[in-house]
Formats: sequence, C-alpha cells, structure tokens
Amino acid sequence: QVQLVESGGGLVQPGGSLRLSCAASGFTLDYYVIGWFRQAPGKEREGVSCINDRHGQTNYADSVKGRFTISRANAKNTVTVYLQMNRLKPEDTAVYYCAAVPYSGYGCGMAMLYVTWGQGTQVTVSS
Repeated sequence: QVQLVESGGGLVQPGGSLRLSCAASGFTLDYYVIGWFRQAPGKEREGVSCINDRHGQTNYADSVKGRFTISRANAKNTVTVYLQMNRLKPEDTAVYYCAAVPYSGYGCGMAMLYVTWGQGTQVTVSS
C-alpha cells in the first residue's frame, strides 16, 4: 500500500524559502507520477507541480513557474519528492499535499487521476 507523508511546512516571511518533502513508500508498481497540490481556505484545490518518476519530466502551474522546483531522490522501495519554494508570496499560503498515480508513460500533469494522497502540511507566508 502506497503511503505519502509530507513535511517541511511552516511560517515564512514574504520573499523567503521553504522546502517541502514527500516521503513515498510501499510502491507495488515500478513507476509513478507524484504531484504537489495546495488548498487555501475557501478556495478549490490547485495543482502546483508534478514529476514523472520514470523519465524525470516535470510540470508547473503558471503561478509558481520560476519560483518553485520539484525534484526527487530514489532509494530502495522509497522515493522522496521535494518542492523547493523560493520568493514565497502571501498568496502561496495553503495546505500543501502530495499525491501519486501509477504511470509508466512520458510527462505528467496535475489533472491526472491521483489515487493516493498525503495528509498535508501547512505553509503560511506572512510578515
């Protein structure tokens, strides 16, 4: 059973940086796409970024391009996906979730049918 655990959230001032981690374990298939999503109070969940575990392609929402970077580190039976967030803005405040979907093709997208979700980590950008 795939499990995802997020960490790294917190309070940061505008212009600051945070790095979120998503520790993924229990994969029973060879390849997955892992995405980061966020949900602010009163707003719909928004796709932020994703990475194709097999081929390494990445994708970003327009709102975070040039500021956020997704990457991964693979180990035996586990994958850790990072979201480096720079030049943070108050509008980046949200609960951030990672999610996974089995996929062996090329590319990734935030509209894919992600089937496993983590519990989320709060990111607050405020002075």
